Amino acid sequence: MSCAKQQKVSSEKKHSEASQDRITIGVSIDTLAIERWQRDIDIFINKVREMRGQVIVQNAGNSIEEQNRQLMYLLDKGVDAIVVLPKDANSITESVQKIKAKGIPVISYDRLTLNADIDLYLTIDSEKVGEYMASEMLRRTTGRNWYCILGPKEDYNMTLIQEGLDRILRTTSAHISHTFYTEGWNYDLSYQEIVRILKEGTIPDAIICGNDAVAASVIQALSRYYPEMHIPICGQDADIAACQYIVQGKQDFTIYKPIIRLAEYAAECAVHLARGEEIETENLKVRPINNGYANINTVWLEPTYVDKYNIDKLIIESGFHSAASVYGDNSSEQN
Repeated sequence: MSCAKQQKVSSEKKHSEASQDRITIGVSIDTLAIERWQRDIDIFINKVREMRGQVIVQNAGNSIEEQNRQLMYLLDKGVDAIVVLPKDANSITESVQKIKAKGIPVISYDRLTLNADIDLYLTIDSEKVGEYMASEMLRRTTGRNWYCILGPKEDYNMTLIQEGLDRILRTTSAHISHTFYTEGWNYDLSYQEIVRILKEGTIPDAIICGNDAVAASVIQALSRYYPEMHIPICGQDADIAACQYIVQGKQDFTIYKPIIRLAEYAAECAVHLARGEEIETENLKVRPINNGYANINTVWLEPTYVDKYNIDKLIIESGFHSAASVYGDNSSEQN
């Protein structure tokens, strides 16, 4: 066989092997209307592509019915693994059963899927988020009358946050005297709830928010009705608006979650499961959680709080947000 012919055969063989090795990961997410999830998805897609895979993303638009329909679409497309961020923790059990019956691995991403045979749960330690919210807020107020303006009740992370809050507050004089669940992460509802509270003449000593977008709606309401008053407020996710509010003194702190690491690790796990390979968990906190179906292998990444004193180190130096976007025109004075 000639050298040229050998090279041609070798090239065709490599191309065939590459095609066989290429896998497709399906992603089902409840909504992309939140800044946090847009970032997660971009990071996830880039990592899968680095690993010679491709991604099909389905955005359910905050609809349980649409998410189940889209999961069946991903099943019909013959994807090799599925990563799901459920709108409702209890809403996709039947869909997951159908997917697993076809031998397709399922990863629950950042929100636990209940009563379903999932292969893996990857998340930030939301109980630790709640503990940080409580302990850091205790440093900022001596008031006892705390309010929680959380996300939807069906988001299991809200339950875990509350457990973390309770663990810290049970030995203190502070207590949660009112809890509101923001249905569908509809920030108009959280805004309206704070307006209702303020119009009744009730002034909380501290407000714990389900995420930074909820915190932003609370800050907007306070700015309208009590512009001269500061109530300690926290959220989570380190959204750019929250970081800006922190340096402006409108929000006291946020809980920063290692989103880049979480999204990249989810991509790695999805690709490895799709290829039937082992998942690397060295140097990670691994502790199973019972989701009502079984004890699910769970990887918990550690959060940390961000305030005006450590925002440069944790947010800007890490590249999560730029100094210009956080400080605006004053960024040169901060660096």
